[in-house]
Amino acid sequence: HANKKLADLITSKIGDSWITDLSQLEKLLPFAEDKKFQKEFMEIKRENKVTLAEYIKKYKGIDINPDSIFDIQVKRLHEYKRQLLNVFHIIGLYNQLKVNPGLNITPRTFIFGAKAAPGYYLAKCIIKFINSLADKINNDSRIDNKIKVVFIENYGVSIAELIIPAADVSEQISTTTKEASGTGNMKFMMNGAITCGTLDGANVEIKDLVGEDNIVIFGMNAKEVTDLYQDGGYNPMEIYENNPVLHEVIDQLTNGFFENVAPDEFNDIRDNLLYRDPYLVLKDFDSYAKAQEEINELYKDTKKWVHMSIVNVAKSGFFTTDRTMRQYNEDIWKVEPIVTEVE
Repeated sequence: HANKKLADLITSKIGDSWITDLSQLEKLLPFAEDKKFQKEFMEIKRENKVTLAEYIKKYKGIDINPDSIFDIQVKRLHEYKRQLLNVFHIIGLYNQLKVNPGLNITPRTFIFGAKAAPGYYLAKCIIKFINSLADKINNDSRIDNKIKVVFIENYGVSIAELIIPAADVSEQISTTTKEASGTGNMKFMMNGAITCGTLDGANVEIKDLVGEDNIVIFGMNAKEVTDLYQDGGYNPMEIYENNPVLHEVIDQLTNGFFENVAPDEFNDIRDNLLYRDPYLVLKDFDSYAKAQEEINELYKDTKKWVHMSIVNVAKSGFFTTDRTMRQYNEDIWKVEPIVTEVE
């Protein structure tokens, strides 16, 4: 329903049994090297990106480039989901472009969608922060449209049906040990997006399924995070003092960088990071920035990128409740399936 052209392409190659038996998607693996299938696959991805670009132009008034990387983070707005990590990287990239407009990067469109709980003050501050950054970047002609930022309001199922099929990069960057599982990462994977993520939640299973060459992993692992919390020796101020990129970005929260907001609008974000940083945004920043550089290089190799995308689709059948129920039956309930006769 949400990505009918891709569904039809898959059916044309492997039949339609995958619709009720998602494990059949594995039959797509040989097509990851098929030039004709790769071409059709990428054409559908671009059509989906054009459709989303048209929606954004209509409802947000922002022109975005369908040939840019659609780098997408849509999920609940929460500190542990680390939208801030994503935003800080964007500001760092923007700062580089201001100094060097000729910087060799593939154009990027960063798309956010999120809601904050009614009483979650800091989450609402972060939403304001993202929208303020979008206003700043999207209206700066000096960077020649190399990056755009879009925050889509009222994120829900209907808009997800436009966003997820259009995604090139799936941002799954929660602090390791904090994500129970996540399902958005599975939906993005099934629609051919490449996961940029920590080894947290279902990202662990995605990595095991697709292999290290078809996912971009960064950040501390679970033991490193647990040890850091237990030792209690983490000092975010030290990272701030010794990382020039982060130093500049964090200062821009309160130094007048955002002309159309009150000078103290983002003080709470700044103070929370410098004196607490409970979700290790500063700690993982350098690793995340390197992962983003890797994505920039990978995307330049179209053949490699489409291969990665198709492998992700082919391996996504693992994430089905049918498989989960079978596994529960075998491991826990010990219930024999009922075989029915179909006339």
